[in-house]
Amino acid sequence: MSDRKKNAAGQMAKAIARPDTAAPAVHIAEMDRSKHFICGGGAQIVNILITFPINKVMFRQQLYGFRTHKALRQLWGEGPLNLYRGIIPPLFQKSTSTALMFGLFNHSKDFLVKDCQMNPFTATLVASMVAGSCEATLVPFERIQTLLLDPKHHNTFKNSYHAFTSLHSNYGFSEYFRGVTAVLLRNGPSNVIFFTLRRPLKQLLPEADKNTFHNSFNDFVSGAVIGGLCSTIFFPVNVVKTRMQSCLGGKFYSFSSTFTLVFQERNRLWRKMYRGSHVNLARSFLSWGIINASYEILMQTFFVNR
Repeated sequence: MSDRKKNAAGQMAKAIARPDTAAPAVHIAEMDRSKHFICGGGAQIVNILITFPINKVMFRQQLYGFRTHKALRQLWGEGPLNLYRGIIPPLFQKSTSTALMFGLFNHSKDFLVKDCQMNPFTATLVASMVAGSCEATLVPFERIQTLLLDPKHHNTFKNSYHAFTSLHSNYGFSEYFRGVTAVLLRNGPSNVIFFTLRRPLKQLLPEADKNTFHNSFNDFVSGAVIGGLCSTIFFPVNVVKTRMQSCLGGKFYSFSSTFTLVFQERNRLWRKMYRGSHVNLARSFLSWGIINASYEILMQTFFVNR
């Protein structure tokens, strides 16, 4: 056998004997790109299952200006079967939204810092706004949730699927995006606050080793404080959004005109615009504490060694 044939045979034998590492490498790379999306979505699912009933109480107060005891009494009177009515849209919408929030923020920031040579602080601001704006594409699910939570529509829609199909067939595609301006005004700026303060606030807390309860508690506290801050700042925006999205058919009113209407209905008193804010503060404090801690736990559990 010639030397050329011997070399060819040897290379072929090595190729056969060598394990194929290309496929696992590609799989790991894909998982690495997806980790922020996966952990963000998973953290929100944990949160929704815990806080959905609290959100119902807050919704009644936002929409009707009820006091807490009246909202609780109304919810109790509707029975346990209605307690988780409407959970499917927020379960999908919010888990997807939080997946986009963490995923797009991290990918956008990495791109801006590494490829565009932008300084990290400016990149954080821009990436936060990008992620918040992209989350607004999920407004239809927030819209359906609002309709299902409103007692006056209990007999109008049987379930989430019925609401989706009826809205399009009876009122048109644009009805899905009623209230989108309020969502844009809320999402971008709140993301900026969250991602700008998230790390610095945790650094102010007593240092803790990773994979310890103390570290998870620090993540909970930092997320909870920022969530409570954002919920308080943007509570009136959510009040207006709820009013906009509770309408079914008819004229589309702007954010400013709806705000004026609601403000006048509440005797032009800011304390009435903030009615229900204490429940919202408690819910947001708990929600964003759970989300932030769960996100970090999921990242440490499944991706820290990748």
